[in-house]
Parts: sequence; C-alpha cells; structure tokens
Amino acid sequence: MLNRVRANNKQLLILILAAAILIRIPIVLLMGDQVSVLPGIQDQVSYDALARSLLDGRGYSFTKNWYPFTPANTPTAHWSFLYPLYLAGVYALTGYHPLAARLLQSVVGGALTCSLVYLIGRRVADEVTGLVGAALAAVYGYFIYYNAALMTETFFIVLVLLTLYLSLELKEKPTPLRWIGLGFSLGLAVLLRQTILLFVPFLLFWLFLELRTRGLRWWNLALPVVIIFLLITPWTIRNYLVYREFLLLNSNAGYALFASNNPNLGTDWRNELVVVPVPEELKGQNEAQLDRALRQRGVEYIQSNPKRYLWLTLDKTLEFFWFWPSSTSSLISNLNRVLSFGLYLPFMLFGLYLSFSSWRSFAVLYLFMLVHTGIHLLSWPAPRYRLPVDAVSMVFAGLACLELARRFKAWRNDRLPHLSTGF
Repeated sequence: MLNRVRANNKQLLILILAAAILIRIPIVLLMGDQVSVLPGIQDQVSYDALARSLLDGRGYSFTKNWYPFTPANTPTAHWSFLYPLYLAGVYALTGYHPLAARLLQSVVGGALTCSLVYLIGRRVADEVTGLVGAALAAVYGYFIYYNAALMTETFFIVLVLLTLYLSLELKEKPTPLRWIGLGFSLGLAVLLRQTILLFVPFLLFWLFLELRTRGLRWWNLALPVVIIFLLITPWTIRNYLVYREFLLLNSNAGYALFASNNPNLGTDWRNELVVVPVPEELKGQNEAQLDRALRQRGVEYIQSNPKRYLWLTLDKTLEFFWFWPSSTSSLISNLNRVLSFGLYLPFMLFGLYLSFSSWRSFAVLYLFMLVHTGIHLLSWPAPRYRLPVDAVSMVFAGLACLELARRFKAWRNDRLPHLSTGF
C-alpha cells in the first residue's frame, strides 16, 4: 500500500513538472528570438549585450555609455559575471538565438524550482505539502514570466532553494558531500547576486546551533566558506587587474545603497522613477572607487537622517510587497502582480501562521525570508528581488491549501447529516 502511494505521488510530481514546462513554453515563444525592454525585465538587454561582447572578444564591456555609470568600451564589474557566461555559452552553441537561451532556462529552471519546492515541503512538513507547493510554483505568474527573461532570477532562485534544501538535509544527516554541495550552491548564487553573501553567516550560525551537540567540527563550517572564497577569488583578481583597486566581486552594492538612500528621495520611494545620477564630484572614478564612495555616501545619509530613513524604509515595504493594480503599471505588470502575488499572499500568510506550531522544522526558511527581505528593504526594494522569498513561501501556501481543504471537508461532512434530514 505504501509503495502504491509513493508511486502515485511520483506520478503526480512528474505531471506537475511536465505542466510547469508546458505552461512556460508559450511565454518563451511570445518573448521570441529577440531581446527588448519589457516591464520588470529591462536588465535582460544588459546581460544580452555583455554576452555578445564576450563572444566578440571585448570582455565585460559595452559599446556605448551604459547604466548606471559605465563608459563605452570600458571593463565593467556592475553586472553578474556568471549569467553572461551562460548566455554566451548558449549563443556559442546555437548562434545568436535568445530564444534558445529562454527555452533552456525555462525548462530547466521551471522544473528545478518545482522539484526543490517539493523536496523542501516534504522535508519540513510532508509529501503532500511538497506536491501542493510544487503545483502552486508551477502556475505562479511571476515565475513563468521571469523564467523566460534573460536575467539572473531563475538560476538564483534555484540555487537559493537548493541551499535551503541542503541545509535541511545537513541538519538531519551531516556528510562531507552535503557540506561541499552547500558551498557550491552558495558560491554560485553569490556569482549571480552577491547580496546572498550577507545570508551566509546567519545560515552557518543556524547550522552551528543545530549540530553543535552532534559531533560538529570546525572544518564543517569552514568548508562552504572556502568553496565560496575559491569561486569568488578569480573575479577579485580580475577586478584588481582592471581597476588596480580591491573590489571583491560586483560594483553594484554601493550604487544600490546610494540610489535607494539619498536626499532626493525624501520619504516617498515611488517618486524615484529615473536613473539616479552619480554626483558630479565623483565622476571620472573607476567602478571600484565609485563603489566605495557611493556606499559611504549612502551610509552617511542614513546616519544623518535616521527618521527620514525610517519613513523611507516603511514606504519601501509597500513597494516590496506590492500586490494591487496600478494605473502607472503596464497590463503585464498588473496581471502578474495581482494574479500571482496578490492571489497567493493570503495563503502564504495563513500557511506561515500554521507553521509556527512546528517552528523548528521551518526555522531556516524563516531565517532566509527575514534576512533577504531585510537586505532589500534597507536598500533596493524592487518586487522582483522578492521572488526568492515567494519561492520559499510556496511551501507555506501549500500548507494553507491543505488545511483549508481539510476544514472544508469537515464542514461539509458536518453539514451533510443536517441536509439529509431536510428531505
């Protein structure tokens, strides 16, 4: 009987994964074999340009002045180094066909996202919760849209989910292979979006608390850090050779902090709809110097205006958790926002509430959601940066759906005897 249930669950998961892939293909075809500016995914133009530059032998550079401060034909470190390599690799194999990159990314990313949501749900709750969470992820509008976009979101979400799953597995049974896997999943995630570095010490501290009485060795925690360091180091060396300055990885952290915390913003985030210019006195500096200078400007502004910063952060919270339609948004953005996050949010919150009774099982999920959200509320709160939290929240939405189904069934069973006496 148990084997039969497992076989049925396996078949359900396969159907969910197949549905996820089939749902994404029309969006891939709609975006097509060209790269253009579309709502919420403007950065795909930059990644595509960098990939073509790599194939032309010009390295990480643009042929004209580029957002936010890169002069033409000048090496840049502002963008992820890893993602343009993916695009360049696809283009090298297929010729210049963005459609091929979209299709591969959507198939692999969509299937892996749903699979990992299933595995996490099964680990923290049960198999049915994992299946429902995977099904919800398969039809989630934001994931479908961004899976087809030539940006870092898809692979970053996969690596975040893989990191959390490996962490849960390490909690149950720590092995050297899992520690190594954790290091690579975190390291590759860092190469896609360096903000995940701020989550690493929190995650390792959680693992330390969970494993400290079970033979934990210092090298266990050091191993992921060493792997992350080894993956970052070649790019740090590259940056030093280019700028003759220390720049750990990307040059976007300082700009993001300054652009999202400066005197022109006041307390209303949505007033900032244009590119924030680099201050005149800083122009001419290279990206490593600009990164430090802009970070310092952002920190100084926060320190000198703590009250205004607090109100601005509260307004950013509305942006980060934006789920209602807006007249200033395109039809695509409104549909995505309302029919995905707006529709799922009540289930995510109810599932989060339900999980508190078994909070230790979900602790690492809470930790990621809090740290990742905090990072972006304190800096740049674009809703697309919330998508990794949305992916984790599929587990909670699955919990909510199952509990509501159980309550509805109990209510129906309770009502049936009363209904039958009326005939």
